[in-house]
Amino acid sequence: MIRLLGRWLVNSALILLVVSGLTFVLISFAPGDAARTILGQTGTQQQYLELRAKLHLDDPLPVRYWDWLSGVLQGDFGESMFSHDPVSQLVWDRIGVTIWLVLGALALIAVAGVALGIASARFRGPLGRVLDVISLLGVSIPNFWFGLLLVSLLAVAIPIFPATGYVYPSVDAIGWLRSLALPVFTLGLAGIAIVAKQTRDAMSTQLNQEYVSALRAQGLSERSIVYRHVLKNAAVPLTTVLGLMMIGLFSGTVLVESIFALPGLGGLVVNATSQHDIPVVEGVALVYALMVVTTNLVVDLIYRGVNPKVRVS
Repeated sequence: MIRLLGRWLVNSALILLVVSGLTFVLISFAPGDAARTILGQTGTQQQYLELRAKLHLDDPLPVRYWDWLSGVLQGDFGESMFSHDPVSQLVWDRIGVTIWLVLGALALIAVAGVALGIASARFRGPLGRVLDVISLLGVSIPNFWFGLLLVSLLAVAIPIFPATGYVYPSVDAIGWLRSLALPVFTLGLAGIAIVAKQTRDAMSTQLNQEYVSALRAQGLSERSIVYRHVLKNAAVPLTTVLGLMMIGLFSGTVLVESIFALPGLGGLVVNATSQHDIPVVEGVALVYALMVVTTNLVVDLIYRGVNPKVRVS
């Protein structure tokens, strides 16, 4: 365990350093800059040059990156070039929305995907072919199109859920669930199809093992065999799939939050990128990378819990 945590800390530090460095270089070389965006078309060339100097945009790129990195190492993520609010506060105000969106989509994927996969593995036949079609459609349908379709059907034609906006759980718990319903379904659609197919394949492989025949010969019920033995062994590859799925969900939140106007990190980084607000973009990218490496650690720990062979090695 200590070796695992030590290796995770070293790898995480390297990943965060690479991500922050690449993000800084890419956003710095993007056309335009924050000074021009702040002044708009009415600013003079002199005002533009003075503002660039004030924002330290004339400093060499390595110097600017080192100034930002040294501040981060001291717990200072800088401030927005536009609002002058601390980046840490901007991220903290929005990170809860993104985390709830990802956790909601992951729960939906795990429950619906595993349930469909188990049903397909147990009953097979036409249900398996239907699942294959659903999996193909789930992966093929773009998130933005599916989200707009849900809005048209369940927010406009049949006004069950709000089309846009977010309600904080401390204000209205029911309203919070309703505001997350359509974004969660949109984000989790492809994942449900993938996990269902992976579950069916893993379950089908386990059902053909000799130990299943032995359990049946002992008189155990089919339900007991499936849920107490087969599903436990099939959970090993599913853990990896769900872990990778959660990592992919973080990147998917950017588009989904834009569609449904959710005040999460996705909307924050989109606005900051369009404004060339480098400190905000860097802060959000660092948080995303941190959530990804933390997810990898949690998946490794769960994998070791369900797979004794990994614990021994």
